[in-house]
Amino acid sequence: MPRPTAPSPAGSGTEPGGASGVKSARRAVDLIETFAANESWLSLGDLHTMTGVPRSSLHGLLRTLHEAGWLETDGTGGYRLGVRALICGTAYLDRDPVIPYATETLETIREKTGFTAHYARRNGDQIVYLETRESRHSAHLVSRVGRTLPAHATALGKALLAELTPDEIAAVLRRPLSALTPNTITTLDALHTACAETRERGYGLETEEGTPGVRCAAAVVPYRIPATDAVSCSMPTDQVTEQDVREVGALLAEVAAGLGRRLRREGIR
Repeated sequence: MPRPTAPSPAGSGTEPGGASGVKSARRAVDLIETFAANESWLSLGDLHTMTGVPRSSLHGLLRTLHEAGWLETDGTGGYRLGVRALICGTAYLDRDPVIPYATETLETIREKTGFTAHYARRNGDQIVYLETRESRHSAHLVSRVGRTLPAHATALGKALLAELTPDEIAAVLRRPLSALTPNTITTLDALHTACAETRERGYGLETEEGTPGVRCAAAVVPYRIPATDAVSCSMPTDQVTEQDVREVGALLAEVAAGLGRRLRREGIR
């Protein structure tokens, strides 16, 4: 599955007290995000090319992050994320009061549809998967906890972007819109049309826009305004009809609305 490339150059931070905060801290964060966006081991030279951080600064940053457990090394100059990244990521989920309710909802969706169910949150122009319940018969690894995908390429993203105005959508998305498959929407006009259709029907749809062989439907969980979270269902394209997809979408809208009511009753915002 395509992954995002490096974030914006890490050397763009300002000195302490500036608008971007402490430069060394900003560079450390950007390095961690660069590792998160790439699956291979990265060398100092790779990181210099991808981030623009001077080699002299990279030496110290890599040593510090390695000693703190945020990076591990292959012994030949290659680095990748270390176990501290997993520990801190898990702590985020452990402290999110929504997750236990979301997990219960995903179990219901999987039981009623037989397909894989997801719970995700929009983070800027990305969708972050917070919980997944795989179908027992799934042949496609669509996502795992912590995986991100561009919002414009997912039913989850369309459902959540549809909560925004066209101007807000344009402000959120980076351009050009990347294509994960030949079916991915890559223009703002087409995305605005898809969001309008999502508002009209009450749930988002996509067919092989994020992953070949997979169709998805998604509905927002209305406990915040605008909604930040959504549930979805991934379906093999060769196992569902248009009527099946509509029925799954309607179920998701109903279940998501119920989850939103439950979260509001519990005072979760």
